[in-house]
Amino acid sequence: MITIYHNPRCSKSRAACTWISESHADEPTEIVEYLKRPLTVSQLKALRELLDVPLREMVRTGETEYADLGLGAAGVTDEAIYEAIARHPSLLQRPIVVRDGRAVIGRPTENIAALFE
Repeated sequence: MITIYHNPRCSKSRAACTWISESHADEPTEIVEYLKRPLTVSQLKALRELLDVPLREMVRTGETEYADLGLGAAGVTDEAIYEAIARHPSLLQRPIVVRDGRAVIGRPTENIAALFE
């Protein structure tokens, strides 16, 4: 099963969906439009574990909410960041692709190929 955390307005996210549908059409794929169905804090924590990256790599620092919430300030806890992403899903990096218990951030799109090696 392949799961794509997808934002249809994002060209990289659309490219990930296209790459997977063209190269791995035989595998079941779930597309999660996380802006419509935001992830919970527990789901975000599980996703971070699969990504095996520091939490801040999951965050889009260029989003208005990032600055408005002061998420770049020293001393901001991981819990505060998880809560912020859960409340403001646009802060989540995109796309994120999960397969066989592993995950990657699909920026650049070539990162996704590592899940199929």
